[in-house]
Parts: sequence; C-alpha cells; structure tokens
Amino acid sequence: MRLKLLYVFILLLVQGVYSQSGFQFEDNKNKVTLPFKFINNLIIISVEVNGIPLNFLLDTGVEESILFSLDETDEVSFAQVEKVKIKGFGKKEAFDGYVSTLNEVKAKSYIDKNHTLYLVLDQDINISSNVGVPVNGIIGYHFFKNNLVKIDFESQKIIIYNKSEKQLKKITKTFNKVPLTLNSGKPYFTASIKFDNNSEDLKAKLLIDTGNSDAVWLFKEKNAQIQVPEINVDDYLGRGFSGDVFGFRGRVPKFSINDITFNSPLIAFPNAAETTQIDAIENRLGSVGSEIMKRFTVYFDYQNSSMYLKKNDFFNEEFNFNMSGIDLQHEGLQWVKETYEAQPTVANNLLDGNGDKIASSLKYKFELKPIYIVTNVRKNSPADVAGIQKDDIIVKVNNRLGYNYTLQKLNELLKSGEGKSINLVIDRKGKLLNFKFQLKKVL
Repeated sequence: MRLKLLYVFILLLVQGVYSQSGFQFEDNKNKVTLPFKFINNLIIISVEVNGIPLNFLLDTGVEESILFSLDETDEVSFAQVEKVKIKGFGKKEAFDGYVSTLNEVKAKSYIDKNHTLYLVLDQDINISSNVGVPVNGIIGYHFFKNNLVKIDFESQKIIIYNKSEKQLKKITKTFNKVPLTLNSGKPYFTASIKFDNNSEDLKAKLLIDTGNSDAVWLFKEKNAQIQVPEINVDDYLGRGFSGDVFGFRGRVPKFSINDITFNSPLIAFPNAAETTQIDAIENRLGSVGSEIMKRFTVYFDYQNSSMYLKKNDFFNEEFNFNMSGIDLQHEGLQWVKETYEAQPTVANNLLDGNGDKIASSLKYKFELKPIYIVTNVRKNSPADVAGIQKDDIIVKVNNRLGYNYTLQKLNELLKSGEGKSINLVIDRKGKLLNFKFQLKKVL
C-alpha cells in the first residue's frame, strides 16, 4: 500500500481570520538544520508546541497549522480558543473545531511566538494509523514563508537559512529554477503533461503538496484534455479529513517540470464527487506530491515566489504501484508475550553436580506491538482473488509475525516486485486463515 494523504482544507471561520508573523530565528545563527523521518513519502518533523514536543507532517498543501491528535500527551495547554467549522477533502459535512492563537511553536531555534493552531477533536481523524508512527498535526505555509528552506530527501534533513542571499547565489548555478504562484499560502506552478503521443502537451497549473504521497493527482472534470489512460485501475486513493477518496490510476507518457521529464509516471484521477471541496484556485488542475518531489533536492523560496530543483539519487527510481491490492493501516497496539534468555553468557557456562551443562534459563517479557488491519481490497487484485477481505487482521507475513514489521516495510513489500509470493496468515473474527498470492503488475 502507498499511503495517500491529500489534506486540502477549506476553513470556514466563525470568528474572523487571525494573522501570523511566522517563524523567526531565536539567535543569530546563519541556519538551522532539522532531521526528519520520511515515512510512506511523508515528511515528519519534531516540533514543540507550548513546550511539549510533538510530531508534525510538513505539508506545503496547507496554509494553517492543524493539531488533531494528542493521544500521547495531555500536557499541552492553549489560550484564546474559539469555535470554528472545518471542511476537508472528501464527502462528510463540515465538523467542529477550534482556533487557538498566541501559541509558541518551535523547531530548535526556529520559533513562532504567536502561532495560530486549528484544533480538531474528531477521534476518527488519525494520520498516525496510516503512517504507523504518532503524528499529532500538520504544519505548512507559516513554516516556509519567511525564509529559504531546503529539503534534502537523501540525508532526510531540512535546512532553514537566516540570510538567503549567499545560498541563493550558490544554487542558481546548478539548480533548476521554477517560478511559483502563492495563493492563500499554497505554492502553485505549471507542468507539462502528455496524455498520448499524438496530442499536444497540456500546460497544467498544479499545487505542490508534500502532504500527498502520490506522484500526481489530476482533476479530469476540470479540463477536457485530461484523459484517464485506457489501461487503468479503479482504486482507493486515500483518506482525507472528510472521508475516503476513490478514483482511477494509470500511466501517462510524460510529465515535465521545465526541461526535467519523467517517463511513464503513475497518475491518480480522483472522482469528481470527491474534488468538489478543493480550493477554487483559478485553472488549478491537480497536485504534485512527494513521490515526485522526493526525487529532487528542493529549495523553497516563498519570499521570491520560486522553487529550485536538482535531481538526486532517487530520480531514476521506478514509479511503483501496490501489486497486492490491499491497503493496510496501524490499528492500535497489543500486548505480546516473548521469551528471552536471562544472562546468556553466565548461563551457558554453568555446570551441575555431575559436570553437565545447565540449560539456559528462559524468562518472559510483555511488550506492546502494533496491530495491522486490511482497510481496503482492490477489486480483482491478487489479494481479492485469493480471498482477503476488509478488516482482516494481519498475523503473519511470509512466515514472520506481522507485528515485527513496520507499516512502511509492509507497504514496501507489497510493491516489491512482480511475481513475488506473499503468504499471509490473517485473523478473521477470531479464526486463523492462510492465504497465498503473487504480486502482479497491472500498470
């Protein structure tokens, strides 16, 4: 499974709009370097909110900062809280949330002392279950707006520059400059897309959305030139704040940013019913996600409405697709009893009265381990044909206990190569069942 998280927020504020000064440097350092985790094509950074460390998704596709999960801590305090309505990408109606001002949000010495947070208390909204690690919120525009920000996907580091002139002068010689249009705090650019070898390229205005783990999403109802490829699959594309998103996937011949071209990338085409709530930016035809962006070292220069790209070692990786047909998510934790050898070095050298070696003493320990469940099964996929069903609990994968995998490792396994055999033991309503199928490349 590839995680698909496209969070496009239309914030319907009840009590007005609040301004932010954005992040500033707390000291006179020239730059701040932040490590990040890159999980299922999503950038996860550690940020302190009012002194409490939390994990945030770094998402260029949102303007405001969203806090939606505090399961790991109840220590965060907020001031100046007012009720608002929030509506997201998907089908559900707008839901209640809160807006809180005057918060201190800090990443090392990069700090905003007057940060606005939107608090979502709906328990059904949980990115953590899809990522496999705790994620407490999303941060976007205000992280980028005041400074030059470099995202290095190879080293998994973000560098924020205090004074950008010197660095910009250096990178303009070797990086490809892409003009941006910033609208409501979100960056847009124009890409070229070829749908068949006999037609002209489509010039498409697209949102850069690092919160979307796919390569490209295109809204077919927005332009007649956007055509779903003949070879496609009807698929579950992901879950947003307001519900599930479905559509088609297929490959197009070419996708280009300036003179940088990708051949046969995977494109997602969400159904029209699920794109009605996206931002109404004029001529916007879709989004570019992290499956594209991770193939570059990227500089975002919001101050000068520019982005700079340079190919990295991921550039020539194949655009792989989930060949099993099942989507998985983390569904809580379970206590697992495991044995271990107590003081193995000493035990292995102990002898009894007859001179015989004493067997090692085994002890037991209990540890919390993840539970993974099947959230969707693509029709006619190898898993579907084999008999896997939604809500099946993963017990073993290829003779290895499921909880010994991370969610990311499971997702990588399910797109690892055509013909690879997958053996699953699943728990279906308390009954253990065995299934076997082979990964099949359908796109």
